[in-house]
Amino acid sequence: MKAADILELDSVAFIEPSFASLTDPLYTDLLAADNGDEGRMLVDENEDPVAVAFHEKAGWIAGSFLCRPPSVGLIDAFEQVNGEIYQEDRAVWAAAVREYFSLLLQRDVPPAMEDLNPVRKGILTDAISGVWGKGSGETCIDCGCGSGVGSLVLRELGYTPLSYDNDPGLLVLGLEKGRLLPEETLCIDATQVAAYTEPVPKAIGIMMGEINTFSAEMWHAIAAGLFAVSRETLITVGTKPETHLIAEWAKEAGRNIEVRENTGDEFYDHWLCVARQS
Repeated sequence: MKAADILELDSVAFIEPSFASLTDPLYTDLLAADNGDEGRMLVDENEDPVAVAFHEKAGWIAGSFLCRPPSVGLIDAFEQVNGEIYQEDRAVWAAAVREYFSLLLQRDVPPAMEDLNPVRKGILTDAISGVWGKGSGETCIDCGCGSGVGSLVLRELGYTPLSYDNDPGLLVLGLEKGRLLPEETLCIDATQVAAYTEPVPKAIGIMMGEINTFSAEMWHAIAAGLFAVSRETLITVGTKPETHLIAEWAKEAGRNIEVRENTGDEFYDHWLCVARQS
C-alpha cells in the first residue's frame, strides 16, 4: 500500500531524502518549522505516532517516525493546525515507507551490471532449506542482499524477506529484475540495522567475506548487527578460519553456534554457520 493511500492523500513527499536518514532528528525540526495549513498524524495499533504530514504550498510533506520519536515542537505544530488523526498497523506503514524510498532509488540511481551467477540460486536453495526447510511466511532478513538472489530464494521457500544493503546500484538492479521487492528493501549501513527494524525470527548473511585482518572489524560490526535483529541466523563463508571468527562473534552475542560443511559449494558458501539464541 502506498504511503499516500494510507494517509488518504493523492500524493505525499517525505521530508527525509533517503531511508537511511529516517533516524536523523534534523528532519523532525525541519518538518516542525514548516508553515502548514492542514495536518495529518498517523498512529499505529498502540496509538504511537509513526508519521506526521503537513499541507504546504508545494503539496503534502510527511515525516516518518518509525526510527526516531516525534518532538514536542512537532506535536505542537500539528495541534496548531487542528490536524486529523489516522490509524494503521506499524508493519503496514513500515512496508509503505520502504516502498517509497525504494521507488526513489529506482528513479534516481542507475542499476549495476548484472552480477548473478545462475548456479548460486540452486546452491543457496539447498543450503537454506537444508537448515530451516520451508517457511510459512515468517520474516527473514537478508543482510548484504546485493541484487537479491538470497531474497529470491527465501521468497520461493515461503519466507518473507527483509533485504538490506548499502550499494544502491545493486539494489536497483535487484528491484528491476524482481529479485527484490520495493516494500521489502532498505538501503542502509548494515552495521546500523538495529536502528531501522525490530528483531525478526530468522536472518541470513550469505557469502560474508573475505574476512581478513583489514576487514575483520567491519564484518564483526555487521555480524553483531545481524545477531541483534534475529533470533536465528545463518551466515555462509568460504573458509574454515572465517568460521572461527563467526563462532567467536556469535558467542559474544550469547549465541549457540553450529558449523556445517556445505559440499555443494567449494567457494562462497562452503561453510554454514548457524547461530541460535541460547
